[in-house]
Amino acid sequence: MRAITITEAEEPIQLTEVSMPTAGVGECLVKVKAAALNRRDQWIREGMYPGIRFGCVLGSDACGVVEEGPEKWNGKEVIINPNVNWGDDPEVQSSKYSVLGMPENGTLAEYISVPEHRLIAKPEHLNDEEAAALPLAGLTAFRATIKKGLAGPGKNVLITGAGGGVSQLAIQFTVAAGANTYVTSGDPDKIGKCIQMGAAGGFNYKEEDWFKEAAVIGFDVIVDSAGGNQMNNYLKVVKPGGRIIMYGSTTGYPEKLDVFRLFWSQAQIIGSTMGSDSEFEEMVRFVNDQKIRPTIDKVFELDNYLEAFNRFKAADHFGKIVLSITN
Repeated sequence: MRAITITEAEEPIQLTEVSMPTAGVGECLVKVKAAALNRRDQWIREGMYPGIRFGCVLGSDACGVVEEGPEKWNGKEVIINPNVNWGDDPEVQSSKYSVLGMPENGTLAEYISVPEHRLIAKPEHLNDEEAAALPLAGLTAFRATIKKGLAGPGKNVLITGAGGGVSQLAIQFTVAAGANTYVTSGDPDKIGKCIQMGAAGGFNYKEEDWFKEAAVIGFDVIVDSAGGNQMNNYLKVVKPGGRIIMYGSTTGYPEKLDVFRLFWSQAQIIGSTMGSDSEFEEMVRFVNDQKIRPTIDKVFELDNYLEAFNRFKAADHFGKIVLSITN
């Protein structure tokens, strides 16, 4: 079968022929119909991810049809929980935790075999591409906004860096939860699109004093994946006792942190990752109940995988980039 693997070639990601997986006891063989890209796939491509295993099939997200396995799953349309060994503590992942697609073979392939407890029925209101875009980004956004951020009715929420897959779902989750949701972006067009999705407004972080306007509103919750020197601006706009939820650090460490403002405001800086298996199930129920649809930037055929990865690398997409794998 065909799969996208990580290699030691000049272009590390290659569409190659690999052995067909088989379904063992308690496992299901899934024919992948669509699979979405995530930032970690690009990091692996650039050699910036820990524990890279050459020859590994990339990808954490997929929608597909079960072709072999326990009878109750045969022929069912499913999505895959990308968690591997989260563990028993719902608050934090275990020391053995990893994510599908490195070091275990992932979803950017025509077939994948996974334990049946990794499967959940595809939300019926989603098409294949939307369903493939949901798992990793949806779980990350749900934990950050609803579980850690406690976003809800009447809360003012700021989602930073609007445009990516996680932030798009974070906007939809918080709007559906009844929060007053605002965004930041360096692109006015993206801010406009977020307002069309239900956001109350937005701020251009490229403007030097954007935080002054934001401070007038004041935010109970700020959800961020960038980190860097904007951290001190977040401390200027978060309400006393508010929460800053961090699920990434794409711009690196802040050069300095205004610790005085942090402790005097009684604000909390809270780390967040993807989420537990129970939160994955809760997230899918929320998506079903609220009829949330992940935003799709563009769908590429499998043969055009490099074009898809390069679009992701350029970072000008709005929503998820998806590969169509099989019909």
